[in-house]
Amino acid sequence: MSDAWVALESGADPAERIGVLRRAYDAYVTAGRVERPVRSVVADSWHRSARAHVSPDGTAGVELDADALTAYREGHPLARVMPVVRELTGAYAQDGEHLVAVCDAHGRLLWVEGPPATRGKAGLMNFVPGARWAEAVAGTNAPGTAITVDRPVQIFAAEHFRRPVQAWTCAAAPIHDPGTGRLLGAVDITGGDRLAHPHSLAFVGAVARAAESQLALLAPAPTAERVQLSALGRDEALLVVGGRKLRLSRRHSEILVLLAHRPEGIGGDELLVELYEDESVTPVTLRAELSRLRGLLGPELLRSRPYRLAVRVDADFGTVTRRLASGAVTGALSAYAGPLLPASQAPAVARLRRRLEDQLRAALVARGDAGLLADWAYSPWGEEDLVVWRALAGALPLPQRPSALARVRELDAWQGS
Repeated sequence: MSDAWVALESGADPAERIGVLRRAYDAYVTAGRVERPVRSVVADSWHRSARAHVSPDGTAGVELDADALTAYREGHPLARVMPVVRELTGAYAQDGEHLVAVCDAHGRLLWVEGPPATRGKAGLMNFVPGARWAEAVAGTNAPGTAITVDRPVQIFAAEHFRRPVQAWTCAAAPIHDPGTGRLLGAVDITGGDRLAHPHSLAFVGAVARAAESQLALLAPAPTAERVQLSALGRDEALLVVGGRKLRLSRRHSEILVLLAHRPEGIGGDELLVELYEDESVTPVTLRAELSRLRGLLGPELLRSRPYRLAVRVDADFGTVTRRLASGAVTGALSAYAGPLLPASQAPAVARLRRRLEDQLRAALVARGDAGLLADWAYSPWGEEDLVVWRALAGALPLPQRPSALARVRELDAWQGS
């Protein structure tokens, strides 16, 4: 296979490939052995699916009912690009009897569109709006795997981890916020064997790029009065100021986070203590860092005595805090892209990171919503969070509890050892 992300090369016989894949799949499910014809991207996904206790014979769960789905997708950033997605994919889907689906960053299907007959068949496996198709809960599938590996991917027939999905072929590509790079979701094309072609992967990738371009066109132009700081899930923060995008160093990221958190300003001595664990670091070192930062930002933005920013900063961690304070737990979780500067050891940043995590976790547990708890539990930062996994196990319907309970037992044994 010349391209590991393409399921079937042009001219290959789908029927022959299906037979080979079915034998390889059966060998994996029964003996945990991956045979040679299986692509590495698929083998890796099978391993992740097995570790997540995904049942080979299960179906995806529907997490958002009609009312919740309508409210959620109307406010989702990808709602703004659906006209472009429909324009580019409508004829392709209709002529080929394919489905076009768009999911959020947690693998929940927000839109599933296409011929009624095809939608009816897909409904039998819960490939419907509101269902969660994240890889960790639905096994290997194009939208879920594309989100996991953060790149376009094609999944063909028995490459799917769940047997009810193996009659289908799908290709999906992730969509990112063009300003911050944050993963927003994915666009997917699902259908029969005719999709097992390199062109379908190229096509869905082009649709995703068009969606990102449309988001960039719709974004308000940054002004000198409006500064955006993205520091969640990033070791190096991204600052958008005066039309410029600046990727900050780790130390400058820490300084900007603290100044954004303390708009009234911070004195030099206090800032030194908040930034450095090592008490031997001198004020000269801090002044040198601030001088370099002022050279990067400009003297009109960074003031001194006390150190402060001269304009209001829209920080992503501040958005999460405000939404939590207003009780908008779903909105807070959707804005939470990961821990605040996860690699930072600066004392004040570490305190802010823990506080934000604790507040959001407590709100999720108090809300008791299985979908929101699953979003946290199946994220990279929540996969070892025993408190949330216990809450999730208690919130899930009985048929969906076994995998969560198995994870609780696993974490309990590991953390108690």
